[in-house]
Amino acid sequence: MNFLAHLYLAGPPAAPDYPGRLVGQFIADSVPGRQLETYAPAVQAGIRAHRAIDTFTDQHPVVRRTTARLRAAGAGKYAGVVADVFMDHFLARYFTEFSSESLADFTQRVYAGLASQQAGFPAAVQRFFPHLVQHNWLLHYADLEGITRALLGLSRRASPGSGMDTATEELRRNYTAYEADFREFFPMLQAYAAGL
Repeated sequence: MNFLAHLYLAGPPAAPDYPGRLVGQFIADSVPGRQLETYAPAVQAGIRAHRAIDTFTDQHPVVRRTTARLRAAGAGKYAGVVADVFMDHFLARYFTEFSSESLADFTQRVYAGLASQQAGFPAAVQRFFPHLVQHNWLLHYADLEGITRALLGLSRRASPGSGMDTATEELRRNYTAYEADFREFFPMLQAYAAGL
């Protein structure tokens, strides 16, 4: 899962540990190994939940079907990354099916919650967080232009020939199949994450 799904799965906003879990879900990819122990318990819980969600997702048969389709389309070793972005696209597009909040309200609430704790982010996250907010990445995942921009940004940090820069063309070609994968998988992911 990419940013939107992880932030959405951080838990109910009314939970007392929610602010820390939200941060943990957001920064987890930039916190290596046991460095998570330097964070507050709620942030650690968010980091652990993020890692568990990634493992569950990567090993799930539906996601493996998605990544196999992407590898066949040229995404190679980056198929998992592209699949995560595609899943975020469908979550954004159909957000009100999964939340009583609109995507616009959710993103603004999450940006504000994260900004209030930005000083504790790892340096790499502190650098890109303002861009995420300024360009409203989470909201723009709902449209194909936003997904294209996200994948182009990721492709700049990947090996040449990653296929990420053209992955939106694959999404357009097989949109129905990727949407079906999302609809089959995401409720199972929600149920799994609710137990973390």
